[in-house]
Amino acid sequence: MNPLILVLIIAAALVLLVLLISYLCFRMAFYSPDSDRPTPDEIRLPEGSIYVPYHEDMTRWILEMRAMPHEDVSITSFDGLTLRGKFYEYAPGAPIELMIHGWRGTAERDLCGGVQRCFSIGRSVLLIDQRAAGSSEGNVISFGINEHRDCLAWVDFLCDRFGDRPIILTGISMGASTVMIAAGEELPDNVVGVIADCGFTSARDIIRKVIRDMKLPPALGYPFVKLGAYLFGGFRLEEKSAVEAMRRCRIPVFFIHGTGDRFVPYEMSRQCYEACAAPKFLFTVPDAGHGLGYLKDQAGYVRELIRFSQANGIPIDPNGTTIS
Repeated sequence: MNPLILVLIIAAALVLLVLLISYLCFRMAFYSPDSDRPTPDEIRLPEGSIYVPYHEDMTRWILEMRAMPHEDVSITSFDGLTLRGKFYEYAPGAPIELMIHGWRGTAERDLCGGVQRCFSIGRSVLLIDQRAAGSSEGNVISFGINEHRDCLAWVDFLCDRFGDRPIILTGISMGASTVMIAAGEELPDNVVGVIADCGFTSARDIIRKVIRDMKLPPALGYPFVKLGAYLFGGFRLEEKSAVEAMRRCRIPVFFIHGTGDRFVPYEMSRQCYEACAAPKFLFTVPDAGHGLGYLKDQAGYVRELIRFSQANGIPIDPNGTTIS
């Protein structure tokens, strides 16, 4: 065989192998098929032994939320997707928390209890399903890259709908990183605070951490993931990061993280906290697993959030309505 042809065959095979591995990485990390969405009546709870002790409370909160008066709302994203959410009004004129869930989650699952917590401190809630999740359209999760643009679009929706009512950006896990990235952008003056629960520093950092957890070398695996995001997801994985956004942030940030978090390490919130240029507080929950800070210490969470809000002029009513 002609040596040149052999070289071309080998090169083509290597290119195909790189594309195949990158596509498989894309499917694992970023692709969310429609078949994975819960049905409207389904109650989907987080899996894993650390969550089982809280399943009863989660189920009760979800059922309460479904029974509460709310308005179904929607917007169109910058790339043409229909994004949906539910608006729960505490009282006319009350500040609004825009609440954003995590990776492969839904608003109901990841933020169950959130509406009740907000009502207890006198806040209304816009609870959204992120792109590629729940009732919203899309199939690509981008670890906060496209999601932070959606967050900004939801802020515009709230401003158009409610004028200058105070807005607080609240997120958990990937949702926390999403609101932190958004907080590094230009925001309307009525966006007055951020609540970031167990967020990661950057997509690069958390993906490399997961690759290490899989007993694979990040230096070898991460480039395939990054390439898959670009070729098949259409986004640049390192375009934005939460820790960099915190250096530009000018609104107060309330960080929450459990020291027992084995998915997103506690140190990531610590790094974001240290980078944050705005007034800040880090509420640490000893031994709490991923996303369990509020569930493990509800009283401490609310107490410190009230204290932080009052210290930074963020509207709050400590005598709000208790739902359950």
